Amino acid sequence: MGLSTASRADQQEEPDRMTDEPDIEPIEITYDEDRYPARPRKLRPRTNMRTSNIRRSFSDPRSADASNPSYVEWLIRQSMLRDAEILGRGLSGQPSMWRHPYARPDARRAIGVASVWFTAYPISLITGSQSYLAALGDDALWDAFEKIGITAVHTGPVKLAGGITGWSSTASVDGHFDRISTQIDPAFGSDDDFRQLSDVADNHGGSVIDDIVPGHTGKGADFRLAEMGYKDYPGIYHMIEIPEEDWHELPPVPEHRDSVNLDAATEKRLADLGYIIGQLQRVIFYSPGTKETNWSVTAPVLGADGKTRRWVYLHYFKQGQPSINWLDPTFAGMRLVIGDALHSLGDLGSSALRLDANGFLGVEKSAEGSPAWSEGHPLSEAANHLIAGMVRKVGGFSFQELNLTMEDIRDTGRVGADLSYDFINRPAYQHALAMADTEFLRLTLRTSLSTGVQPVGLVHALQNHDELTYELVHWATLHRADLYPFRDEEVPGAQLAETIRADLVEKLTGDAADYNLVFTTNGIACTTASVIAATQGLTTLDAITDGHIDDIREAHLLLVMFNAWQPGVFALSAWDLLGMLPLPSSEVSELIAEGDTRWVHRGAHDLMDVDPDATMSTSGMPRGRSLYGSLPQQLEQDDSFATRVSQILKIRTEIGLDIGTQLDIPDVAHPGMLVMVHRLDGGDATLEDAPLQVTVLNFTGEEIEGTVRSAELTPRRTVYDAVTGEEIGRVDDLQSFTVKLAPYAGLCLLGRDSDDEDPSTSTETAV
Repeated sequence: MGLSTASRADQQEEPDRMTDEPDIEPIEITYDEDRYPARPRKLRPRTNMRTSNIRRSFSDPRSADASNPSYVEWLIRQSMLRDAEILGRGLSGQPSMWRHPYARPDARRAIGVASVWFTAYPISLITGSQSYLAALGDDALWDAFEKIGITAVHTGPVKLAGGITGWSSTASVDGHFDRISTQIDPAFGSDDDFRQLSDVADNHGGSVIDDIVPGHTGKGADFRLAEMGYKDYPGIYHMIEIPEEDWHELPPVPEHRDSVNLDAATEKRLADLGYIIGQLQRVIFYSPGTKETNWSVTAPVLGADGKTRRWVYLHYFKQGQPSINWLDPTFAGMRLVIGDALHSLGDLGSSALRLDANGFLGVEKSAEGSPAWSEGHPLSEAANHLIAGMVRKVGGFSFQELNLTMEDIRDTGRVGADLSYDFINRPAYQHALAMADTEFLRLTLRTSLSTGVQPVGLVHALQNHDELTYELVHWATLHRADLYPFRDEEVPGAQLAETIRADLVEKLTGDAADYNLVFTTNGIACTTASVIAATQGLTTLDAITDGHIDDIREAHLLLVMFNAWQPGVFALSAWDLLGMLPLPSSEVSELIAEGDTRWVHRGAHDLMDVDPDATMSTSGMPRGRSLYGSLPQQLEQDDSFATRVSQILKIRTEIGLDIGTQLDIPDVAHPGMLVMVHRLDGGDATLEDAPLQVTVLNFTGEEIEGTVRSAELTPRRTVYDAVTGEEIGRVDDLQSFTVKLAPYAGLCLLGRDSDDEDPSTSTETAV
C-alpha cells in the first residue's frame, strides 16, 4: 500500500515501550469480580500471585501516580495518542496519501476486493501450537477458503485491550473492544504474525479486515493521563471536572474501584447543575445496580499539575469503555482514532476496517426534560465521513456495525463507510424460519428498499460473536408510532417490534430450547444451528442427535442462500462452517453469572483438525460440539455443508449477483415462500437490457408449490435454474410462473429467450 515503510521507520526511532524505564516485571495480582466481568480463566488474572502475566514494577518503588515523572512518562510511551502523532508525522506529505479517490463510499468496489468474508473470533479458535494470527495465516486454511469461495478474513479485535491500574495491566471488559494500544496483544500473536497473515491472504487472492473503535477506548494509558489532566489527553473523552465544592453531589468510590456508575437521581442532579447533559436516548447494557446510566464518576486523582480532581465521564457501553469526544477543541480523540486506522492499514497490511460503535459519536443537550440527542446525530455522520475518507485515501475500505434506523444507515452510507452490517434483516430471517412465515422478512426488505438502503451496501451475515440482535431499532424508536401492515391489521412500529421479539423468545428459548438464552434486552445468545434446532422442535442439547443433522444442515443452507443470493457481502463464521451448537450453561457458569449469556455461543472450535484432542482453546474457552466436522473432512464430501456452500457461492460470483441491484420483493402464493428479484447490472442503472435474477426460497420444512409474479418479469421468457441448468418454467403474459420447492430449498433463477435450447450456450436475458 506504500505506507508501511514510513510508519515502521518512525516507530523504530522510538524505544520499545515495554523496555522503557522503569522496567516492568511480571507478577500476579488479584482483582474483584465486581470490577472485572466474568471471562475465561486464561484471559483473566488468577488468584495465584506467582503465575500471572500482570506486569508490575519492583525495580522502581516510586508511586504510580502523577507525582512520579517516570510513571507519567511510562504512560505516555504506551498511549495511542502518542503513537498517532508519530504515525501522522511519518505519513504526512507522502505521495501514497494522494493516490486514491476518497470522497464517496463505493460498496461495489469494496465487494470487488472482498465479496465473501470469514468472521473470526480470537479466543474461540483452537490453534494447536500456533498463535491465533499465525493460524489464520496458515496456507492450508487459505487453500480451504479458496475452495469454499471465501475471499477475506475479518480477524476481530486483536490489539491490546482492557486497562492499566498503577503499573499493572487489567483484562478486557468487552472482548477486546476496549482497545488501549496500537500493538497486537501477545495472547493473539505479534505484529509480524499479522503482516504474514496479510501476505498469505494476498497470495490466495484474499484480504484481511481489521477493526478500529471510534466510539471509545479502554482505561489504558490515554485515560489515565486524561484523569491526570495531562496536556491534550482530557480532550480525548467526554469527561467533565467536578469542582471540589460539589463533590458532595458525587457517590463515594470503594477502595478497590477507580469509578462507580451514577444512578439516575445523581445523573439528574448533575445535569440540573449544568455539569453534564444528563439522560441519553437509551442505556445500552442496562443492568440495575451495575449500569443504570451512561455516566460514571472517578475517585479523586492527583493531576500532573499537583491538583486533585474528580471527573464524570460518558460511556455508551461498559464502565471500562470511556467514550471518545469527536468535537473537543484539541481534536485529540480524532487524532487517536485516525492514527489507529493508519497503523492497521499502512503498517499491518490490512485492506479494510470495521468501524465499531460508530453511530454514537455525537451527543448534544436537548430541550428541557427530553433525553440528550445521542443517536443519529449529524456529528456521527461527519466523523464517519472523516474516518472512511481517510481509509479510502490510503486505498482501503470500511464497514460499520450501525444498529440504528434505516434512515441513519442510509445517511451515513452516503458519505461514510462503504458498507453497513445488516441488522435490518438478520432478526427477520430468523423470525421467518421460526414462524415458517416470511411476512415480517418481506416487510423489512421492502422497507429497506423504500428507504433507499440497497442490499448491495450491506454485509449479510450469519452468526458472529454477538447475540442475535432483536432490538429492531427502526421500528422501536423513530417509527414507533407509524403504522405497518402485519397479520391482517395495521400495527404501530413499537407494537410490531414487541411482537417480533415475543415470537423469537417464545420459539427459540425457554421450554422451546433451553440452550438458547436471552441476552439482556439486546437479543438471544445462540448459534445458527441452535436456532434451527429450536424451530425443528429439539428442546435440549441432548435431544439433538446425528439423525437430526441432515435437516439442520438443509435449513442452514437455506439461510446461506438468503444471504448470498442477493447483492452485497456475504459473511459467515467458524460456528456456521462447522455447525457448532451452544455450550451447556454449566460449562461457562462463571462467565454468564453476571448476565452476559453470549458466552454460551462462543464455544471453541477446530477448523482444520490441528488439535483433535483439545478440550478448550488457548484462551480457555471450552470446546463446543460440531455437527458438520472440520473443513478438511467436509471438503472431501460432495454433500457436506462446506461443499454445498461453495456451490452456492460459485454461481453468485459467476453471474455477478453480489454487485447487482434489487428491484422487487413481490407478494407470494405461500406464506413460507420468499421471492427477491435482482438486476445483474453491476450498478449501472443505464443498462436497460441487463439480465434479471430471481431468488426463490422455502422457509418451511414442507414441500410447497406457488406462483412467482412480479411486474419486473418479461413475458414469454424461459426460466432456468442457474445452478443445474434445468428448465423451471416459462413467464406467462401475467408476468408469472410456477415453482415447486422441497423443504428448506432455494432456487437461483435466470431467463433466456424461448428459442434458446441450451442454457450453457445461450446469452442470459431478463427473466
